[in-house]
Amino acid sequence: MDKVIPDRRKLAFMNWEFGVFFHFGIRTFYEGHTDWDGKAMDAEGFCPSALDCEQWIRTIREAGAAYAVLVCKHHDGFANWPSAYTEYSVKNTPWKDGKGDVVREYVDACRKYGIKVGLYYSPAEAQQVERTAQEHDDYFINQIGELLTGYGKIDYLWFDGCGSEGHEYDTHRIIAAIRGMQPDILIFNMWDPDTRWVGNEAGIAPSPNFNVVNALDFSVMTDQKEALENPAYIPAECDCRMREENWFYSDADEHTVKSLEELMGLYYYSVGRGANLLINIGPDRRGLLPEKDCERLLAFGEEIRRRFSNPIKTKVRREKNSVFCEFAEAVLVDHVVMAENLLSGKELNGFSIYSYGYPHALAEPIAVYHGTTVGHKAICRFPSVKTLCLEVRFGEEADITDISCYVCGQ
Repeated sequence: MDKVIPDRRKLAFMNWEFGVFFHFGIRTFYEGHTDWDGKAMDAEGFCPSALDCEQWIRTIREAGAAYAVLVCKHHDGFANWPSAYTEYSVKNTPWKDGKGDVVREYVDACRKYGIKVGLYYSPAEAQQVERTAQEHDDYFINQIGELLTGYGKIDYLWFDGCGSEGHEYDTHRIIAAIRGMQPDILIFNMWDPDTRWVGNEAGIAPSPNFNVVNALDFSVMTDQKEALENPAYIPAECDCRMREENWFYSDADEHTVKSLEELMGLYYYSVGRGANLLINIGPDRRGLLPEKDCERLLAFGEEIRRRFSNPIKTKVRREKNSVFCEFAEAVLVDHVVMAENLLSGKELNGFSIYSYGYPHALAEPIAVYHGTTVGHKAICRFPSVKTLCLEVRFGEEADITDISCYVCGQ
C-alpha cells in the first residue's frame, strides 16, 4: 500500500497543539437551558455589557495557545454575526442597538495577537423551520459563505455533527463551495476532513493513536462511524470543557473548574499522545472570560513551560533499533519527549524506555516506560530516576533514523 503522508496544512495544525474553544451566544444569557430542550431563547436576551474579545485572546496567548475556535452558530440557530439569512441574530438584539458583530470583534482580536482563527458552525438547528433538504443546504451554504467571505482568511472551520444524524446533505456541493471560498482552510471532521474528532469530549486520545484512519467518529449522539473511501491522514483533536457541566457559561458550575493537576493530565493524554488539545471556556454575560477560568488557564500554560522549556543537555546517538540519550553527568530525569518525521509515511508502534544504573552499573538496564505510537509527539513521563543514559528501544524492524527526542527532569 502506498504511504499516506500529511500535507503542509495538517502538519501546521499538529504544530498548533493547544487551542481554546469559546462557546458564546444566546444560550449564555439563559441559565439552565440545554441542547435540544425546546425552550425558547428570545434574541432580546442577548446583551453582553462589556464584550472584550481582546481579553479572551490576550489571555489564551499568554497561556501558550496557538489557535481559537468561536461558536458562530450553535444548534439553537442564533447567529453571532448580522446574518442576512435569519432574523435570529445579533442584529435583532439590544447589544450595540443591533449593530454589533461578535465574529468581527473575535477575528480582529485573533489577528492582532497572532492567534489562528477558527470558526464553529452547527449544520443542525433545534428550531422547527420548514425547509426542504435543498433549502436547508442553501441556507447552510449562504451562512457559511458570509463567514468565509466577510472576515478575511479563516484558518479552521469546525463542524459539529451533533444533531445531523440521519439528515442528508449535498456534501459535494457544500465542500466545493467551502474550498472555493477558502482553498487553504482546515475542515474539522465532516465530509472532507483535514482533522478529526477523537471520539469523546473528555480531552483524551487513545493509545495507540494512529493518524492514518479509515473511518471517523461522528457525534456523541450515535456510535455510527463515517467510513472513508480510502485510508487518509487525519490528525486527531481532543476537545473538553474547562468546567465539568456546561459548554456555555453558567452561574452554577464555577466550583467544577478543572484543577491544574487535571489539566496537566489531559495535556499528557492529548498532546502527549500526538493529538491537539482544545479546551472550552464559556465567556460570561459581561462578554469576558470568567476570572477563575482565566487563572487556571494561565497556570496551565505556565506549568507546561516549566516542565518542558528547559530540556537537559543530551548527546543522542542511534544504534540498530535504539535511540540512546547520554548525559555528561548523572541527572535526575522524569520525561522523554519524542517526535517522528511524519513526512516519512511511517507510523512506528511500540517502544520501551530503559535507564542504565547509577552509580553502580547493573547487569541489565531497567525498564521505566512502555509506549505505543510516537507520531507528532509522544510525551513519556515516569517516576524520577537518576541516570547517565536512557535507551529508547523500538521493535527490531523499526527504522529509527527519523526519530528525534529530548529529556526533561525536575
